[in-house]
Amino acid sequence: MVKKLNQYSAKSIQVLEGLEPVRKRPGMYIGGTSLEGLHHLIWEVVNNSIDEAMAGYCSEILVRLLPENIVEVSDNGRGIPVEKHPQTKKSTLETVMTVLHAGGKFEGEGYKISGGLHGVGVSVVNALSEWTSATVYRDGKIWRQEYKRGKRKQSIQVIGKTKKTGTIISFQPDSQIFPQIEFKWDKIINYLRQQAYLTKGVKIIIEDWRKEDIKKEDISSANFLQEEKKINQKYENDNVKRYGFYFDGGIISFVSFLNQGKEVRNNRPFYIEATQDDVYVEVSFQYTNGFKEHLYSFANNIYTVEGGTHLAGFRSALTRVINSYAKKNNLLKSKDENLIAEDLREGLTAVISVKLKNPQFEGQTKAKLGNNEVRGVVASVVSEGLQDYLENNPADAKAIISKALLTAKARIAARAAKNAVIRKGVLEGMTLPGKLADCSTRDKEKAELYIVEGDSAGGSAKQGRDRNFQAILPLRGKLVNVEKTTLDKVVKSDTLKPIIIALGVGIGENMDLKKLRYGKIIIMADADVDGSHIRTLLLTFFYRYFEPLVREGRIYIAQPPLYQIKKGKNVYYAYTDLNKKEILKKLGVTQDNNQNNDDESEIENKLGKISIQRYKGLGEMNPEQLWETTMNPVNRKMLQIKIEDAEKADRAFEILMGSEVEPRRRFIQAHAKTVQNLDI
Repeated sequence: MVKKLNQYSAKSIQVLEGLEPVRKRPGMYIGGTSLEGLHHLIWEVVNNSIDEAMAGYCSEILVRLLPENIVEVSDNGRGIPVEKHPQTKKSTLETVMTVLHAGGKFEGEGYKISGGLHGVGVSVVNALSEWTSATVYRDGKIWRQEYKRGKRKQSIQVIGKTKKTGTIISFQPDSQIFPQIEFKWDKIINYLRQQAYLTKGVKIIIEDWRKEDIKKEDISSANFLQEEKKINQKYENDNVKRYGFYFDGGIISFVSFLNQGKEVRNNRPFYIEATQDDVYVEVSFQYTNGFKEHLYSFANNIYTVEGGTHLAGFRSALTRVINSYAKKNNLLKSKDENLIAEDLREGLTAVISVKLKNPQFEGQTKAKLGNNEVRGVVASVVSEGLQDYLENNPADAKAIISKALLTAKARIAARAAKNAVIRKGVLEGMTLPGKLADCSTRDKEKAELYIVEGDSAGGSAKQGRDRNFQAILPLRGKLVNVEKTTLDKVVKSDTLKPIIIALGVGIGENMDLKKLRYGKIIIMADADVDGSHIRTLLLTFFYRYFEPLVREGRIYIAQPPLYQIKKGKNVYYAYTDLNKKEILKKLGVTQDNNQNNDDESEIENKLGKISIQRYKGLGEMNPEQLWETTMNPVNRKMLQIKIEDAEKADRAFEILMGSEVEPRRRFIQAHAKTVQNLDI
């Protein structure tokens, strides 16, 4: 033991220089090397241009996706300084590109407000790219410097003259760092749209040049500095995919976008912007007839998914001012009656954006704003603006308060019903709800809950399962469409109530995810129209009332086979029609002599008889078959439900399951011919 300790010396300590720490542990800087981390590279470069826009020096940002996974971000801001830096004795451009924590966001002179990683961003992008190029238009000259994996290739060079100002950063992500390099158009579109809403008056354009027939000379950085008319003409000729955002209305446009196609309560959205104590506050909200809250909070254009002090200030002001107005105008039944914060959440679509000099975020991912002074500033600004709004818009004020009163009534009923559900769950003890056949393990990460359509399939699943970690809950009765009902009716439902009790986390404001009893919740229904309807109803239920479980990737859809194919003693299972054709082809059967074998049939080939059985439901499989094809972790196929874009998912559920017929009709007409497998 002593000998081993003696080996621990100065030589054991590794010193990483320059940007080496970033390449060594990229997860510390961009959250990981998955597709999320890959796209974070774009966000960091774009954020630098957004900072220029927030400072009032940039009016246009262009993002290009080029062949060979190259990204180019251009802006018409001031251009990164190029003169020698007094501390590093290198050009300021090289310092910003190659030194961590170097940038105009630290001194307080370059930017009063900034997002990104506070000067870390562009150097991290440089470190994690195979190569990076920085072109600066400044001081009447065009400057350029190139880098390889974070290290400069040559000194900064002057390559021309210009009357423009701006910066162009091009980079190619390093395949040594990222196992998969694939930029998602929709993902980038959604991020840039959000940034445009939050930075009103800035034009953000994205182009997709990822086509083999585009010549490299057509995508030179200088094109960005041409006149807009010429650019538009060139893009039309080359058939480049192009999308742009520009919002004079700022976040009021964001709220209108989020509520697109929804029935709203207050026709005129609330909006206020003001600066107080060096904190810029911008808030907009509007109520819909829906049951879900859609709330987005930002600090310096960074999405604070867990909220923070700015959100707390908004909520307190909203509750206090609306209660005050309701009492003053006799809209409450008694002086003692009060609306609580929960009553004002249902149907609320709100965007809260603050911009401040020194934001303090909790956690490395900046999910929550922690500046205490912001709470009071936001509360003050919203209170003053909301009082004026309610007084000047009495019809909208009444519509908001009547919505809240309905929610309060439902809340009281739901609480009573929910308490009854919880009490019943406790009284039932170890038997748990309904016909649940529980598993023996108490390790939730190993435990699986199968929600099975029908008693017949439920019986087969109970017999075929592995009792150690698989629990079975057969569905009984008609499923409620939660998109058209309230929480009190949900918790009273004979079909949904057993699911709520089985999960163990509660529902509504008292949900506690630590009490979750199963790490995987698996929906297992027939592969027919009725089964699809049941899956959709259950997915809507989980998305509306257990969204954190969906976001954590805990909801799955089982994929039972469509066909059993037998040849002699050999048995094959096909999960799709294409899969069936592939199996038959291997068995020597071509499509020509296999035209009408969708149902049970027998066909001959040179090597013998082949039988095909089409499963019309889970109940047609015996326990052994169900285990082998659909429940055995070694063989089974499951779809994990993920929400890549919460806004799109929410809109899809509302269209497909909501009360408005016309949007659903248009959606079906638009997608009926192309959809094969609807996956939210």
